[in-house]
Amino acid sequence: MKKLILWAGMAASLLVVGCAENHQKEITVIPAPLGVELQEGTFRLNAQTALWVDAPQEDKQKLEACLAASPVKLSLAMQEPRDNAVILKQVETLSGVSSPEGYVMSVSSGQVKIEATTGAGLFYGLQTFLQMAVGTGELPAGTIVDEPRFAYRGMMLDVSRHFFDKEFVKKQMDALSYYKLNRLHLHLTDAAGWRIEIKKYPRLTNFAAWRESPTWKEWWNGNRQYKEEGDKDAYGGYYTQDDIRELVAYAQERYITLIPEIEMPAHSEEVLTAYPELSCTHEPYKQADFCVGNEKTFEFLEDVLTEVMELFPSEYIHVGGDEAGKASWPTCKLCQVRMKKEGLKDVNELQSYLIHRMEKFLNAHGRKLLGWDEILEGGLAPNATVMSWRGTEGGMKAINAGHQAIMTPGEFCYFDSYQDAPDSQPEAIGGYLPLSKVYSYNPVPDTLSQDKVPLIYGVQANLWAEYIPTPEHMEMMIYPRILALAEVAWSSPLVKDYGNFHARALKAVEELQAKGYHPFDLKNEIGNRPGSDEPVEHLAIGKKVTYAEGAAYYPGYAAGGDDALVNGIRGGWTYGDKLWQGFIDKKGVDVVIDLEEEMPIHSVGADFMQVCGPGVFMPAEVIISASTDGEEFTELARIAHEVVKDDKVTFKNFGWEGETTARYVRYQATYGPFGGFLFTDEIVIK
Repeated sequence: MKKLILWAGMAASLLVVGCAENHQKEITVIPAPLGVELQEGTFRLNAQTALWVDAPQEDKQKLEACLAASPVKLSLAMQEPRDNAVILKQVETLSGVSSPEGYVMSVSSGQVKIEATTGAGLFYGLQTFLQMAVGTGELPAGTIVDEPRFAYRGMMLDVSRHFFDKEFVKKQMDALSYYKLNRLHLHLTDAAGWRIEIKKYPRLTNFAAWRESPTWKEWWNGNRQYKEEGDKDAYGGYYTQDDIRELVAYAQERYITLIPEIEMPAHSEEVLTAYPELSCTHEPYKQADFCVGNEKTFEFLEDVLTEVMELFPSEYIHVGGDEAGKASWPTCKLCQVRMKKEGLKDVNELQSYLIHRMEKFLNAHGRKLLGWDEILEGGLAPNATVMSWRGTEGGMKAINAGHQAIMTPGEFCYFDSYQDAPDSQPEAIGGYLPLSKVYSYNPVPDTLSQDKVPLIYGVQANLWAEYIPTPEHMEMMIYPRILALAEVAWSSPLVKDYGNFHARALKAVEELQAKGYHPFDLKNEIGNRPGSDEPVEHLAIGKKVTYAEGAAYYPGYAAGGDDALVNGIRGGWTYGDKLWQGFIDKKGVDVVIDLEEEMPIHSVGADFMQVCGPGVFMPAEVIISASTDGEEFTELARIAHEVVKDDKVTFKNFGWEGETTARYVRYQATYGPFGGFLFTDEIVIK
């Protein structure tokens, strides 16, 4: 009998292509299971195939409903059948499985048997069964032993910047659960609109949930006005409390936990316009941060969270905590009184006071506080969990202090970035995050000691909706990248292989399209910026670069340091790839390259990018000069460029071509009228 054994120590590519010929297209599950043992033989579904579920009644109903809603139609058996059956059975213990979400699926020619210690484990085993069965109706004989790497496997949807109705949210939960994700974080409140009904504060939904412009971009670049509900030109929406109850129940049926986010102290312009007495100035349209010195602020927040907790049974309540400007706190009399009374030395500790106080309130109600990594500023609340988005540093700081962390760094997990060549995509916030990079993320740093690994609770993708106004666009940004994140979150790194995953993702995209989703067209992916994947050869490779005084590169965008502009490596579609060197000092770019000897030169050039949103602009002027002694330079070219703001991600080469002899080449690029950053990747001399 021919067998294949695939465990965590073997290459994941075998999952599909290494088995017997008749199984090659059958184990295409996402996320990749931990262990697979295939045998000769096949189980074939037919019209007489029965279903038997042996589990607590609540789980039994969920599992039967899941199958009833799937394309696989089975008849419910009155007693446990022996043949031609799919059997789901909850057991006390399960060999080889330690997670309550793990399962074992055994397939023979006579039956499919899924065993787990919980209903959630049976549900995830059922998703594996459905992925294998849909289409062909055949499953290869063998055994799958599987469990998740992380307990928390999440997705955040921003429903504030653009409102997406409850049916859209349900639709996404169908797909998320199919790929074994178990947390959906809803960003319910932000300046662009409050999205949850709070009975005690009706102005949050009859005013702060509506604005005068249909898109966030129009509103943000305009007057940023709110409108009364029912006005003919009011755009927005919100979930009623009955809507939330419906969504929570829908999530529970799919073993998903809904996590609400109520922003504080910042991103609260909509609240502070509806209830200006909660701001430091008591004026509408003036403030983004709650007044932490005002007791009414805490009365409001506790009232809101009380209603939120009545609706959401989740262990965690997310309180935001990010990007607080704190602009009025140093001069606000109430804030200063609070700081003096509590012995707080600065406004960071004032923010920490708010977070600590809200955590005590949540803990007293049996809940835990979750917040973005800024909640570390001024001291972390004792029982809080950090969601690390500004890189991984915040997460590591929390872990080293004994706290749990959920890893969601922007570099790998922010799905509002472009996923392909920017000029082929709808407008996005910038950046470049293709499927391959999401898949490459490992949430556990090699430097983390084994005793602290359990403090990494999980991983989450975030999709901010500033530039995503429609459901179709939202789905294009989610899929298939969330499939890569699902495999990061569930599968052991030892069974991961991108080539294999890419093949499975192509198939999954077709299945998603057939189900009515609008995923990115992966099969026609363009890929990274031309030239970024191959080194460029030129005369300046490895030569010394001297930066003029006042023209140093910005440390946060060093791209490798002093040799970055002559290392032969071109940047991709985003400066976030750490291959573009950024300049923000007064002089802009001003460098001299020493070629070490005089030689004929025919061309000098460098690429620049422009992304106006984050303040990255083309140079207004480029000057290229050459010298034989490093003292006297002859100007070769002076290139003027009109810098204009636009909505595109653009690239332009500024260069000279001709004939000269030189040892030293000077390259200068100056800022335009908007200031901002200059980014260049390589000064190519030929």
